[in-house]
Amino acid sequence: MAHDTPLIATIVVGLSLAFIFGAIAQRFRISPIVGYLLAGVAVGPFTPGFVADQGLANELAEIGIILLMFGVGLHFSMSELLAVRAIAVPGALVQIAVATAMGVGLATTFGWSLGAGLVFGLALSVASTVVLLRALQERRLVKSDQGRIAVGWLIVEDLVMVLTLVILPAIAPLLSTESANAAGAHSPNELAMTLAVTLLKVAAFVAVMLLGGRRLIPAILHHIAHTGSRELFRLGVLTIALGVAFAAAKLFGVSLALGAFFAGMILSESELSQRAANETLPLRDAFAVLFFVSVGMLFYPNIIVENPLRVMAVLAIIIVGKSLAAWLIVLAFGHGMRTALLIAASLAQIGEFSFILAGLGVTLKLLPVEGRELILAGALLSIMLNPLLFLAVERYGPALAAEPPKPKEPAPAGQAPGQVPGQAPSAAAEPQTAKPASELAHVTSKTGHTVLVGFGRVGSVIGENLIERGIPLFVLDDRDDTAETLKSRGLDAVAANAVTDLASANLKDARALIVAIPDCFEAGQIVAQGRAANPGLQIIARAHSDAEEAYLKQYGASDVVQGSRETAGAMIVALDTPSPAPIVDPDPARTPDNPPDAG
Repeated sequence: MAHDTPLIATIVVGLSLAFIFGAIAQRFRISPIVGYLLAGVAVGPFTPGFVADQGLANELAEIGIILLMFGVGLHFSMSELLAVRAIAVPGALVQIAVATAMGVGLATTFGWSLGAGLVFGLALSVASTVVLLRALQERRLVKSDQGRIAVGWLIVEDLVMVLTLVILPAIAPLLSTESANAAGAHSPNELAMTLAVTLLKVAAFVAVMLLGGRRLIPAILHHIAHTGSRELFRLGVLTIALGVAFAAAKLFGVSLALGAFFAGMILSESELSQRAANETLPLRDAFAVLFFVSVGMLFYPNIIVENPLRVMAVLAIIIVGKSLAAWLIVLAFGHGMRTALLIAASLAQIGEFSFILAGLGVTLKLLPVEGRELILAGALLSIMLNPLLFLAVERYGPALAAEPPKPKEPAPAGQAPGQVPGQAPSAAAEPQTAKPASELAHVTSKTGHTVLVGFGRVGSVIGENLIERGIPLFVLDDRDDTAETLKSRGLDAVAANAVTDLASANLKDARALIVAIPDCFEAGQIVAQGRAANPGLQIIARAHSDAEEAYLKQYGASDVVQGSRETAGAMIVALDTPSPAPIVDPDPARTPDNPPDAG
């Protein structure tokens, strides 16, 4: 019997095409978001073939927005913001103002109203959280000074957009041309009253969350966690995210996005926040993908051909105007050229907040549909071009970083990055924190050495043993603090991702390569590169299963040590050679300083 299942069809086709296009985008080193948006275009009404149900897609997108904002709140860190507040707060606010002004100016040339220009400019001013964090993570810059500034800058942008989503519906009648021309136009007093009521509702919601939710939400999760049920914990986190967002909209009249953001922010203060993030990540990612697919469905691809000049103007604001403003601001605050270039490249794109704001603007009849299409086109193109900007910074950044005078270079050399919260690091210290591939061209001069990838729980044991035995050692670890600690001990170590920077290990002259990281797929890439660089190299890796062991050997590992097998073997040996039974002291009052009598 035939079944009409538009919901299932929308989810299945949307996710399937998102997977295909996302994988293609990833293959070309482009953000998968581009693939998700193109999947939406493919199932949208402006392209031939299957057309998904737009209404259902929009409702699924609402869940995606809730979970996206919950994730933003969950990763919100006031300490990170305060650490770079001296530049992140004024820098982000000035950059938003400049980009918004450019957007208003461009909208004016299009003949749009001031309200349309404001929404348009704000949408062009905010960078994508997903794209920016992924770019920093790929380059291991999240914990660097540049990464901290970029993340702090992003937090300020997100907060401004959250407030915009709350205030915009209240002031929409004032900005709307239709409302202003209507016979029953709202008076200034009515608008002021509407805005005041909106702000009071927001304040009431925030007060409830800070006074009640701050205690109730963590307490509920702690109680669920003590039951030992992983399913209940995951369900509890999702219920809190969706329930608080829904309650915020129904009881306080605030947006679903704000409710979800505060739910995540309150939960971020709990020690269970990391577990909550991990448990909800799969569902959050799935609905986030559907959100991007639903946005892509609204995109009219012919606009790139019909209005190329307008598309190029929007792209110029995103990539040139906004980035130039950020670059000048960072330089004005006394930071070096490398930091300025990296921050500018990080912000040269727009994403999820722009989509949400554009959708709200169209719903409130502030932004014309063409404005949303231009924003979507600008997002697609800017996200696609963003990796090229980072590549340009990595290629030409070292030469540019050497331009400023560095009389203070010896002074900060021993300082830990970020040791004074809010203080701008000197330009001289920057090349030591930013480690793109071009700068990591430091290739060890060691020969006959052992290369150790990863200095964690397993790698540190191996490394210390090799050090005690006097074996020449070169360590690659993606944590800055670990590499700096090893360097302070006089060891040859580099803080970098071994997948992209294995060349610094001089493998052609090495004796052995030990891959001690737990990630099998990443280890497989390292093993393959090592075998290609030195066919006779001894390569030892670790695995957690027979399948992982076969996978690593297929890529060229000489030996693979499986942790579970070694543990089982040690327990069997212990069974065959039992240790003496421990002496149980019947007197619980005894301590090691008061041993029992001999004999």
